[in-house]
Amino acid sequence: MKIITFKVRNVEKPIFEEINKKFGYKLEIHSESLTMENVNLTKGFDAVIVRVDGSINKEMLDALKANGIKYLLTRTVGTDHIDLEYAHKLGFKMARVPSYSPTAIAELAFAHALMLSRQTLHFGHKGFNKDFTIDPEGFATELKNKTVGIVGVGKIGLAAAKMFKVMTNNVLGFDLYPSEEGKKVVKYTKTLEELVKKSDIISFHCPYIKGKNDKMINDALIKQMKKGVIIVNTARGQIQDEEALLKGLKSGKIQAIATDVLNNEKSIFFKKHAEIENKTFRQLLEFYPRFVLTPHIGSYTDEAVENMVEYTYDNLKEYIETDQCKNAI
Repeated sequence: MKIITFKVRNVEKPIFEEINKKFGYKLEIHSESLTMENVNLTKGFDAVIVRVDGSINKEMLDALKANGIKYLLTRTVGTDHIDLEYAHKLGFKMARVPSYSPTAIAELAFAHALMLSRQTLHFGHKGFNKDFTIDPEGFATELKNKTVGIVGVGKIGLAAAKMFKVMTNNVLGFDLYPSEEGKKVVKYTKTLEELVKKSDIISFHCPYIKGKNDKMINDALIKQMKKGVIIVNTARGQIQDEEALLKGLKSGKIQAIATDVLNNEKSIFFKKHAEIENKTFRQLLEFYPRFVLTPHIGSYTDEAVENMVEYTYDNLKEYIETDQCKNAI
């Protein structure tokens, strides 16, 4: 079995190599994304492992098929970077990662919220500019006196809720399918609107469902939030309306935002820019340190990467041995 994998960072390479030893496959690792310019590298391989950074569209799928690829494996939970319908027509055997360390993303959300709530980034930014004065904008309120709202109380949302619960007893949750485990940690609200009206900090952990919750963080929802709300989004960029976020920051309705995701984030993330072309993104960044943008690093931890690579290899092994896979897509 010959595997080729793309967009592997230097810190991830040893994880791939160590896990591959258990399986004994021939492995070729590339740091760049899979593109039409380098797709011919896949010739002679049986399986290709991808991430969300590349677009696996019809043209790419045709090229992979022509190159003899049989297995298309994504080391991600999401699959919207792959044209699944066309891939099935071509006969690819595909699988995804069902989950990975929920702590990785929960920690990021909690860290963002605490940093913005306690104003450490505000004063750190001032210090970077050699300004060590104390100003009214940096006057903080303590997290123990705040209400935190968790939107989406699945594995990740629940892990985040438990972290916030250490700091405050006032943790609300909204989920279309409330769980018994969740009830032990959060107080569920009947509606999303009820949660946002009561919360000082709102952390989003819900999945993106196309056509169902596109741009759910919009003008209408923000209007129902408390003045001075802190918003954290480590879920998906498609659930937020960046224009609405910008309006909220300008008006002061939103105190601060931390997001690890964007709409059309491939045009921004994983590159170093001299200038940001998208006007809305550019204006949002000008609100730093009230607006914090991280480049989709929710899974950028040792344990999370190890989980994703292990699942990917297990998926391939299952296909080879049984011609089926429980994580098939």
